[in-house]
Amino acid sequence: MKKTIFVMGMLLTIGMTQAFANDKINEAITNSFKQDFLNAQNVQWQRQDNFVKATFDMDGQVMFAFYSKDAQLLGVVRNILSDKLPINLLTSIKNDYNDYWISDLFELASGGQSCYYITLENGEEQLVLKSDGTSDWTIYKRTKKS
Repeated sequence: MKKTIFVMGMLLTIGMTQAFANDKINEAITNSFKQDFLNAQNVQWQRQDNFVKATFDMDGQVMFAFYSKDAQLLGVVRNILSDKLPINLLTSIKNDYNDYWISDLFELASGGQSCYYITLENGEEQLVLKSDGTSDWTIYKRTKKS
């Protein structure tokens, strides 16, 4: 019985080690991340087909950094509260979508520019709006609820 438990434990350990070894992130990407985000903590990596995603804490906020396979920073995403939107965008939401509630809001910074995505809902539909600047929203996606 003890041998069986020991063997099973060893097989599990070897399997887990192999799984982590196959999921190792390119050293160039981790080095680039360390240069870009000096104060990052609790970094977790996730590899996708076309990019690598780092989820981390920085200055008390959870952020997401996306890197290409050749270690280039593609963009940084952070969730924000509506009061952190540029005033024109916030005013537009309050005036044009006052019968909706906000279910998701994030800022995407890439190439020195920021854009915003907001998900709005009411009883009938879900809207995802995008703003490439600070002045207006465009409908990115509209879904009817069933």
